[in-house]
Amino acid sequence: MFNYHCLNPISNKGIHNFKTNFKETKDINEADAILVRSAKMHDMELPKSLKCIARAGAGVNNIPLDECAKRGIVVFNTPGANANGVKELVFAGMLLASRDIIGGAKWVQENASDPDIAKNMEKAKKEFAGTEIAGKKLGVIGLGAIGVKVANAATHLGMEVYGYDPYISVNAAWNLSRSVRHINDLSEIYRECDFITVHVPLLDSTKEMINRSAIEQMKRGVVILNFARDLLVDEKAVLDGIASGRVRHYVSDFANPTTAGKDGVIVLPHLGASTEEAEDNCAVMAVDEVMDYLENGNIHHSVNYPDCDLGVCQTVSRVGFLHVNSKGVIGKYTSVIGDAGINIADMNNKSKGDWAYALLDLDGPLTQEVIDNLLAIEECRGVHVVKTGL
Repeated sequence: MFNYHCLNPISNKGIHNFKTNFKETKDINEADAILVRSAKMHDMELPKSLKCIARAGAGVNNIPLDECAKRGIVVFNTPGANANGVKELVFAGMLLASRDIIGGAKWVQENASDPDIAKNMEKAKKEFAGTEIAGKKLGVIGLGAIGVKVANAATHLGMEVYGYDPYISVNAAWNLSRSVRHINDLSEIYRECDFITVHVPLLDSTKEMINRSAIEQMKRGVVILNFARDLLVDEKAVLDGIASGRVRHYVSDFANPTTAGKDGVIVLPHLGASTEEAEDNCAVMAVDEVMDYLENGNIHHSVNYPDCDLGVCQTVSRVGFLHVNSKGVIGKYTSVIGDAGINIADMNNKSKGDWAYALLDLDGPLTQEVIDNLLAIEECRGVHVVKTGL
């Protein structure tokens, strides 16, 4: 039996997917797994029983990743589960920036009591005239799950699409429309595109990547869209760009004092993944990740440990070994198992930065003595016993 604890309300579509050997606990200290959305975990005391955390969403800034890795706690997120919801909002933002829909709707609201509103609107509507997005150039920076969907959909709306991602995955490359021009130089997107949308993770290397220098290269009247993270953009530089006329609009999904209420800025209250479908998809994926790890030891979509998979265990026993990624460790844990007279039927050892994970299928039973000897290895950060065979 496995216990899970929800720090935030999680869609029932996901919770109902848990098998009968998974039980929700209200006491976090009993939890093998934690499901979380936005709750801040940095100051929390994590229970000794905890084996994994699943974030029902993409961003994991609210989770202490390094601390979890040091304690052998695998942290999952759900990349791509909310991609369609964000994609649709990007296009809503593009249309709001192209056509003064907000201004027009506000005029109607303000003149709702005018008996001649139907006649007067014909004179007023010229103030809210805009442009179409068909035929315009769109630059998509970052071709992950969301970026690919945005790029592909834009081609069907008659836009000329430029895509930039030096680290594009094989899967993303396969899914990217042939109509999208894959660009190797960001400056080309800055120079050529009427719309620029950012879809990259927030890293030290990407913080304020849309900065004053980038904006100075952009064509006059550009629209910048940010539905990824507010810190990817130097927003003060964007406001200066709006004041100078180089930037037509900045559309952001992250309300803050810098941009809220400013001329030329359309700010939304982080609505990108706020759809029933996205919440359902994130919950289903998070639950599947937790079950596969606790039942089988398989890791998919972890942000602090590498992906690793041996399918469903068909041997006598199976164990996962979480460890520091350094030379000689493989020899240490295989020696412990060999010295116990147990044959390793199959194994998979993967690394990710400072951390590594080994999943081993064994032809003999896994005794407590072997488990204790694995835990005693200096580089060990955790042992996940999937099946003892006893």
